[in-house]
This record gives sequence, structure tokens and C-alpha cells, in this order.
Amino acid sequence: MRIDLHTHSTASDGTDTPAELVRNAAAAGLDVVALTDHDTVRGHAEALAALPEGLTLVTGAELSCRLDGVGLHMLAYLFDPDEPELARERELVRDDRVPRARTMVRKLQELGVPVEWEQVARIAGDGSVGRPHIATALVELGVVPTVSDAFTPQWLADGGRAHAEKHELDPFDAVRLVKAAGGVTVLAHPAAVKRGNVVPESAIAELTAAGLDGIETDHMDHDEPARAALRGLARELGLLTTGSSDYHGSRKTVRLGENVTDPEIYGEITRRATGAFPVPGAGGPLTP
Repeated sequence: MRIDLHTHSTASDGTDTPAELVRNAAAAGLDVVALTDHDTVRGHAEALAALPEGLTLVTGAELSCRLDGVGLHMLAYLFDPDEPELARERELVRDDRVPRARTMVRKLQELGVPVEWEQVARIAGDGSVGRPHIATALVELGVVPTVSDAFTPQWLADGGRAHAEKHELDPFDAVRLVKAAGGVTVLAHPAAVKRGNVVPESAIAELTAAGLDGIETDHMDHDEPARAALRGLARELGLLTTGSSDYHGSRKTVRLGENVTDPEIYGEITRRATGAFPVPGAGGPLTP
């Protein structure tokens, strides 16, 4: 089985619609794909309606969190999307995205970048506006060559010259809320140092004691020494280890299935979940 547990659609900051994403996942030879848009489940219905036969969809989200001034992302799988407290927190984060993005645009303008809010809004479309949309604008303007190059201290990284804060969950609250909604939590790309500061291993140990299920080890932003260190930490703490693409469509160069999760780990995730269950494809349309 080929299992990719971290992807994004136009419901947040990817370039594939949810329907396109599941069709592309099937074409890439995946057996299981998780749709984990930022702080939203809005793309799930479209993805389910288009799910091709032979592909299983894991519903999820990537929750924006912050601990001691360090931003981190919590992958949440197979939770009840209607659980009111978790739904309310997701809405608070989403509502703060537009004011935050406008502030970042203003900071870029003050740095001499000729970016306009209308350009960012066009790029975001119906998605939850975020830094990747602003980064795409910087690419269009020739300020940086790629989206990844915008996530540096010079521009949009945490603490960067054009960075702005937004409402984010305490990760301990995120673990608690997802657990209460019957879901499973995995800390996303915990060693992605090029994105900015990362939480120390001691914090991951504390999150584990609070109920964290796993860490994402195989990720495009982790080199092999980082992956090995994370696997060792996972063994020490008894955490599950996942691999995934963090696919954003054409916004990044990573391919669907570039990193994958062991089927036994996937099986354990599904066994732990009680809020929702993986959905096997019943033969959605292969073309729009």
C-alpha cells in the first residue's frame, strides 16, 4: 500500500481542487490519501464525491498552533468535524487569516515590495488565505524564485521581516480537542528548521504525555539525519511515525506520494480513531 497522509487543496492553500486532488492521488498510484487543509474541513465533501474506486480518503486538517512563541502545525486525523469546541477553534483561526494576511501585505509594501491585497486575494480564490498565497505573489513579482524561498527570515518565516501573528491554538489544547472529537494527532514536520524555530524535544515529550499520537518523520523539509533523529525520538517516546508529501499542487515541487506512511502505522491510526473512519472510493468521476 502507498499511503500519503498530508495534502492540501484549494480549500486552503493548494492549487488542486479537492476533486482534482483525489483524482491526481489515484493517478499517482496512491492507495490512501489524507486531505489535511489548514484549519478547515471544507474540502472533504467535494473530495468524497469525486473519490475514485481503489483510493481511500482519510479526512483531516492541519491545525495552526503556537508554543512559547514557536509556530507548529498539528495534523489531526479522523475526528468528528461537527464536535462544537474544535469547530469553534478552527473558525477562530480561519477568521484571523484575512487580517493577518493584510498586515503582512502592508509590511511587504513598507519594505518596498509592490504587492497589492487584490493580487493575494486573486491567488487565494475561495481558499483560506495564508502565507503560501502571499509567497506566490512574491514569485509572480520576481521577488523570490520559488514559494519556499519566501519562507525565510528576510520575508515570511516566523519572526521574519514581513511576518505577522494570528490566532493559533495551544498545541496541548489541540491534542485535547482532537482527542475529545475522536481523532488522532501527529505533529507535522517537527524538524523543519528552514521554516524557522522548532520546538525542542522536551516539548514533544510533554505533548506525548498529554496524548500526542505521532510525529511526521519523512517530510520534504527533513534531511536524512533529521529523519533518523526523529525516528529515535519516536522509539524513545512510543510515538507513531508517518511520512507524507505535504502536497500543495503546483505551489511546491513535491509530488504526491513522495514520502509515504508504513501500512502498519496507518492501521494503528485508524484503530485509534473513533470520530470518523477512512472512506473507500466507490468510483467517483475520473474527469471533471
